[in-house]
Amino acid sequence: MSKTNASLMKRREAAVPRGVGQIHPIFAESAKNATVTDVEGREFIDFAGGIAVLNTGHVHPKIIAAVTEQLNKLTHTCFQVLAYEPYVEVCEKINAKVPGDFAKKTLLVTTGSEAVENSIKIARAATGRAGVIAFTGAYHGRTMMTLGLTGKVVPYSAGMGLMPGGIFRALYPNELHGVSIDDSIASIERIFKNDAEPRDIAAIIIEPVQGEGGFYVAPKEFMKRLRALCDQHGILLIADEVQTGAGRTGTFFAMEQMGVAADLTTFAKSIAGGFPLAGVCGKAEYMDAIAPGGLGGTYAGSPIACAAALAVMEVFEEEHLLDRCKAVGERLVTGLKAMQAKYPVIGEVRALGAMIAVELFVDGDSHKPNAPAVAAVVAKARDKGLILLSCGTYGNVLRVLVPLTSPDEQLDKGLAIIEECFAEL
Repeated sequence: MSKTNASLMKRREAAVPRGVGQIHPIFAESAKNATVTDVEGREFIDFAGGIAVLNTGHVHPKIIAAVTEQLNKLTHTCFQVLAYEPYVEVCEKINAKVPGDFAKKTLLVTTGSEAVENSIKIARAATGRAGVIAFTGAYHGRTMMTLGLTGKVVPYSAGMGLMPGGIFRALYPNELHGVSIDDSIASIERIFKNDAEPRDIAAIIIEPVQGEGGFYVAPKEFMKRLRALCDQHGILLIADEVQTGAGRTGTFFAMEQMGVAADLTTFAKSIAGGFPLAGVCGKAEYMDAIAPGGLGGTYAGSPIACAAALAVMEVFEEEHLLDRCKAVGERLVTGLKAMQAKYPVIGEVRALGAMIAVELFVDGDSHKPNAPAVAAVVAKARDKGLILLSCGTYGNVLRVLVPLTSPDEQLDKGLAIIEECFAEL
């Protein structure tokens, strides 16, 4: 009997816990660049990119070649037992790319959650403080500490009880929804007045562009004021670039566009082109605050993933993917804004580079998020051969994370499908 999506979904339901969500009832068989083929032989244009993991596309030949070469040399030693050069080389290259005119060091781990978790450990050790300030709408991961930082209970921490203490929530600036820069800074000052003294706060962690929260871009002026506030009180600023990093926003790290540098930067997702690699890069003095043995992990900085990451960084240079990112973003935003003029359900189209969001409202009212319309567009697009994602605190945002290597004709075809979906709403 040939495999079908339906038969595999039945097996999945019997074998995999329901807490592991699945947006599309599709099983992928193979993929190339921005095209995915399912087990039934149907092709889909991939505007999801594995949730921002495939900036260099599916199975990029240079990355596969680098991984194949590494596979024949060494797959694992545990870096803390026997080191290997690719780990060190990745760290050297990341140290050079992360914004900040100071000596840096980098820790490699396996997942974005792990990177964020370690950034908090480093901040606590470096400052001798325990408290952390995160923001409304934030997404920082699914481990216990990162769930505490994540600003969305359902579905991420629902039913699990209270998350770790010592975390305080400030307002993320969001002009569309009436939160000004002054409001956001005032919310931090309120924490200092009502909840914790500045001398008890180790770090403020922020996504320069919110991911799950809805792709809202932090204003440069806000980031400057946040940097000044951290400097005033000896608080470390952590930039969570797990989703924005590796070229998604038109610079290798989004903070390059923010006018200030963070003390610690987390990265993951697209850094290794689909292989699990993540890390923390920061000021050398802070990164060295933890004694030997306090950082690491069995699979942390896998030689295979390191080989992939080195190839990813070469592909960015050779294929001029930062320029391509800007071109992809401009092409898609132009098409989506043309749709906005025709369909009142589209309240806002926003982007930084090729990190693109379309927010839907009922009757154009920004106080009435339209999650059902987003769900309908995602489902209709799938039926027409396009894979899309949703996000946002209220589930009313379409997000586009297409591989930067996707050809223009495929981008245009994806736009045409999205327009068909809006026309049918």
